[in-house]
Amino acid sequence: MGLEIRELECFLVLAEELHFGRTGERLYVSQSRVSQLIAALERRVGARLVERTSRRVALTPLGADFRASLAPAYGALRATVEETRAAARGMAGRLRIGFQAPWVGTLMDTITDFQERFPEVEVELAELPLSDPFGAVRRGEVDAAVVLLPVAEKDLVLGPVFSRQRHRLALSVRHPLAAGTQLSAEDLAAVPLISTTGPAPDYWREVQAPTRTPGGHPVPRGPAVRTLQEGLSLTATGRGGMLLCGTTGEYHRRADVAYLPVGDLPESALGLVWHQDHETARITEFARRLGERTRRTQQRDRAG
Repeated sequence: MGLEIRELECFLVLAEELHFGRTGERLYVSQSRVSQLIAALERRVGARLVERTSRRVALTPLGADFRASLAPAYGALRATVEETRAAARGMAGRLRIGFQAPWVGTLMDTITDFQERFPEVEVELAELPLSDPFGAVRRGEVDAAVVLLPVAEKDLVLGPVFSRQRHRLALSVRHPLAAGTQLSAEDLAAVPLISTTGPAPDYWREVQAPTRTPGGHPVPRGPAVRTLQEGLSLTATGRGGMLLCGTTGEYHRRADVAYLPVGDLPESALGLVWHQDHETARITEFARRLGERTRRTQQRDRAG
């Protein structure tokens, strides 16, 4: 009997998710189609690979052994196809990526993996000014950019979204609120917020430095800056506070600034964007790998 790659792929995704609905979402098929593919594979193998009840999905012992043997072989097959496709589509060249937040965790792991897989691609990194998240992409100075969300630009493609964390408020260690361990969004009414000046759209600036608390209280305006380092320097001297994504707060630790999580604000997040008219094989392959690594990280976090 012949092999059906779609059945094998479906089984491996289900073995990760242990959920028929999430498996369908990842494969862009219906839950019933997932069931059909698994049933077809079990008929082909001649035994049950998955146990499904109203409460849980689990691999049978045979299914677990099958997954352990199949996953490396499938990975090698997919890598071969990807490398051949990349060569056919012209992967060689530069990939210039701009960033607003530090290169840590999932992002750095993806860059390392990408460079090892495609040594013919020269990856260049460029820091973007905090006040202009989208300009470098539009001007062609970078091929793609890792920016703070939200992104609502009609000419830009939003790829993988990752690094979802609570916002942190940077404050001078001398500020009265710095003595606490966590803040409420309503506490922002007592802190002049440092914002950005420049071409960033208003909707984006409003998220990074809201003008009102969720309860409707006005948030005082602090100085406007163009770069993160300008903002942190003003924060350290007590000129105001600065809302940052969790990754930035963890990376830019300094003795004169405290970073306090703000518990009831929407999560901060980072996203990879590129111009819809300038998409290349290098961009799409990097985005795909970043998306896959993000999903694996989320699955590990859920399991842990």
